[in-house]
Amino acid sequence: MTGTFSSADAVELAVVERNGFTESRHAGSAVVLSPEGELLRALGDVASPVLPRSALKPFIAVAVMSSGVTLRGEDAAIATASHSGTAAHVALVRGLLARASLPESALGCPPATPGDRTAYDELVRSGGQRERVYMTCSGKHAAMLLACVANGWPLEGYLDPAHPLQRRILDVLERLTGERATATAVDGCGAPVHAISLTGLARGIQKITTAAASSPFALFREGAALTEAVRENPWAIAGPGQPDTIAIERVGVFAKFGAEGVMVMTAPDGTTTALKVLDGSSRASTIIGLRLLANAGAIDDAAVDRVATELDLWVMGGERRVGEIRATV
Repeated sequence: MTGTFSSADAVELAVVERNGFTESRHAGSAVVLSPEGELLRALGDVASPVLPRSALKPFIAVAVMSSGVTLRGEDAAIATASHSGTAAHVALVRGLLARASLPESALGCPPATPGDRTAYDELVRSGGQRERVYMTCSGKHAAMLLACVANGWPLEGYLDPAHPLQRRILDVLERLTGERATATAVDGCGAPVHAISLTGLARGIQKITTAAASSPFALFREGAALTEAVRENPWAIAGPGQPDTIAIERVGVFAKFGAEGVMVMTAPDGTTTALKVLDGSSRASTIIGLRLLANAGAIDDAAVDRVATELDLWVMGGERRVGEIRATV
């Protein structure tokens, strides 16, 4: 069986401290690239493949946007989002579907309830039920359906790796990362997810997030548009109180989490990091990414300290704060 790197090839990235005692340790791997794309730092194994999970969404959005689908502003942000299902998020997804007169039943993601607590409570009070549009990846799926309509590709089977849409997405991923995917699996939302290295992931994300709007190449023009959309609409990519939204709003980074402890970030100057926490926990991935960028001199340490207080990294003892989750990179 193929798989991600082993614990022997990982390094400590974060700890959980309780009353000064290190209770748990998060090991993983991480890579940092300079604004020019040169390797600044490698922690652990950054050459073996990982499944980027939702950190793959920027590549999917760029593939859609460069395939004849114009997405700007909030529409572009929701296409690459792992949203929390607020009313505003759902309205954007429904708006994308309406552009092609598609019903919500066309979405191939599973039915879900909102991740946002307020939205969930409102759904329960109203007697609502699980729907596909509430699923955190529904914006990505709506965008993929739009690409099918724009190109005359069949809606049926749009999640099959052999479908023209999915072949297009894989081609864009491999072109931007400079790597061949070593494996293909099925993501939690039902879409294909491809295995690439952390170095390749960082390289590809950096190409998207540092692209010029004036580029003669559509991939880079759309990458620039996507990056602008995310930075101008951080609420859309995740939601109130969500780590990606907080990091983008407070520090100005481009941030995209992926399930199972994956995180990609690009600082305003282009410095980029990609990391995976080996045990699959995402609770420390945002602060690890921010500390890596701060250590590289790309963002301010004090700004990261302020953000850390908003990320719910506290360890509680009864009703008191007795420790914290802390990056050790």
